[in-house]
Amino acid sequence: MNLFLKNGQTFSGQHFGAEKDVSGEVVFTTGMSGYLETLTDPSYYGQIITFTAPLIGNYGVFDEKTFCQTVDEVYESKKIWARGVVLAEHSLCPSHELATQSFDAWLKKQGIPAISGVDTRALTRVLREHGTILGSISEKAPTQFEDELQGRFVPEVSPTELEILEPENFSGKTIAFLDCGAKNGIFRNFLSRGIRVLRFPFDSNPFSSGQKFDGLFISNGPGDPETCHETIEVTKEALEKDVPVFGICLGNQILALAAGGKTRKMKYGHRGFNQPVQEVQQKENCLITSQNHGYEVDPDELPADFEIWFKNLNDGSVEGIKHKTKPVFSVQFHPESCGGPEDAKYLFDTFIKTL
Repeated sequence: MNLFLKNGQTFSGQHFGAEKDVSGEVVFTTGMSGYLETLTDPSYYGQIITFTAPLIGNYGVFDEKTFCQTVDEVYESKKIWARGVVLAEHSLCPSHELATQSFDAWLKKQGIPAISGVDTRALTRVLREHGTILGSISEKAPTQFEDELQGRFVPEVSPTELEILEPENFSGKTIAFLDCGAKNGIFRNFLSRGIRVLRFPFDSNPFSSGQKFDGLFISNGPGDPETCHETIEVTKEALEKDVPVFGICLGNQILALAAGGKTRKMKYGHRGFNQPVQEVQQKENCLITSQNHGYEVDPDELPADFEIWFKNLNDGSVEGIKHKTKPVFSVQFHPESCGGPEDAKYLFDTFIKTL
């Protein structure tokens, strides 16, 4: 089995997982663990994930019967959204008392093909040099690569109707949650804090729904933020109405676009659990964060009434923005820490205090 890249390069390895060919955008992630959370993150829709860690699958795969009451407490959604997996090595004998199946068996069950034995160090160098690139996991090289990267991915991962999530201990506050492909960890963080969540599809308008809420949240999700026209328009309305707003990842880019800013595609993006960010106004405050994105906010096009809140300490890219006077802000990283560090969890409380 081979990984064929659109630039003509080929990486050989051994097939495992599902028996089928796939194509997608080849990206890399630097997380050394958390492969369950990574693969079930809807933001990876349409992508073939290269894990830079040398061994994946060593603690196996859990299910709801042995690990918790509901699978939503383990995974970030109910299925794998990535199209394929590329590894240096996968564990044939997982070791964990709660594991119920191997990584290979899980991929087979989910219908996801994978390839191991790949020189992932060399592949990552290619992706860093040339940027993310279309690729295919298959026996034979495809005659052509269909460029699917210009499509709208968010409609594929967003819910189709309103869902109301009730916390066990209601605090009296409710948020309108625009779900562009949200991770379950975000819902858990709001519900554990007593916040009632109105989970809207990405193209719904909470202001015309008849529902009452105290603030607007914009979730993470896959693809180009400029294609989320409906979500951008709702965010503009929230800014006009002076409603508290909080965005994560794609939500950070959507807020910037709604405010009149611009976004741009990154060369190879940020994917992993070890990205250092710094709060601009408090330089002593450095956070280690979980990230998964291929687009960024253009710092040179930020409106005058917004300021950069966080920046990435590796490349200086924008990691968060906030309005200078209103309770409106967003971050490019994932404060829900699924998986990854918990440095930024306090941002949920920061938002809730504005409701």
